[in-house]
Amino acid sequence: MQLWHRALGAFMANCYIVACGETRQALVIDPGVPDPWIQSCVMENDLTVVGIVLTHGHLDHIGGVDWVKGWSGAPVAIHEADADCLTSPALNGSLYFGMTVQASPADRLLQDGDEVEAGALRFRVIHTPGHSPGGICLYRPGHLLAGDTLFAGSIGRTDLPGGDYHTLIQSIKERLLTLPPDTAVYPGHGPSTTIGDEKAYNPFLA
Repeated sequence: MQLWHRALGAFMANCYIVACGETRQALVIDPGVPDPWIQSCVMENDLTVVGIVLTHGHLDHIGGVDWVKGWSGAPVAIHEADADCLTSPALNGSLYFGMTVQASPADRLLQDGDEVEAGALRFRVIHTPGHSPGGICLYRPGHLLAGDTLFAGSIGRTDLPGGDYHTLIQSIKERLLTLPPDTAVYPGHGPSTTIGDEKAYNPFLA
């Protein structure tokens, strides 16, 4: 697996590009704004985008969806419980910030246990509600793309529409902390971490 990332937009949300080293097929994960870095990374590394995957439907993770789809033609996937966030500023939190962010409806609605693929690269969808009803993490052995569920030393906020603190804590403890401790965690904001470090040191998970 090859991985690139950059924090984009005013909310500094991490956009990830993951690719199969053999086929050069790639997924763009959480394109929060239409940033030229995304297209440059794809072109410079000779990648073919075969999917746009959203860890959840909040404004800072979906603002570049239509732009990426426009030049790549790749289908958009989001968990079914967050599908309406794409078209509803009230649900995606943008009205909360005095903004109006929208995207086209998704092409694929994900459920827990589904797989998303790029060449030989496969990620399993882990449904982790709490930050939003349809929040997901993407897992392959050794790697977890955690969205806004789990951060280095913190957890996702729960004050936006559909958020629930107790549900989030339950999701993290039951679905994520059971993964191998050396699993690298790539969150939606901030630096990477590991499951072991968060299990040992994250004050929200004591």
